[in-house]
Amino acid sequence: MAHEDVAAHHASADDEYRETPPGSTYEHTDAEVWPIVKFMVWLAASAVIIHIGLGFVYELMIRQAMELEQPYPLAAGREEQLPPAPRLQQFPANELYQVRMGEQSLLDRYGWMNRDTGIVHIPIDEAMRLTIARGMLQSATPDPAQPATVPGLIPADSSAGRTMERRRQ
Repeated sequence: MAHEDVAAHHASADDEYRETPPGSTYEHTDAEVWPIVKFMVWLAASAVIIHIGLGFVYELMIRQAMELEQPYPLAAGREEQLPPAPRLQQFPANELYQVRMGEQSLLDRYGWMNRDTGIVHIPIDEAMRLTIARGMLQSATPDPAQPATVPGLIPADSSAGRTMERRRQ
């Protein structure tokens, strides 16, 4: 009797999974490896065959285009046209230079901004000279009712500006 208990004890733990129990809805056994390997071999073989076939078709199309001296048969009889806007910039550095030169010319000359309302623009050097001559840059005298501002303090985010905190840098 002791010999039968030892034999039962040494039985594999997988013995209970050799058969699918009746009424179960999933498989209790391991998957077979050989069908998976066959599938992977056929998949690799078909991928190689497809790539070789596509290479032959591509070579055929190139040879045909060279014989007809027309590389793009679908574009036959159509004139070259630009893609729809917005397009990529061909020379962004040149375009930036042109924009800056245009802005600089506006800053350095006299001209109308709106002729109907009488608004003009003047060179920036002249505008600075007139601002100083008219005394527009005089600092205001501090109001004793307002608290003095301490350099380096900014309104705190969490207090909606009611308290001040040191500037983070």
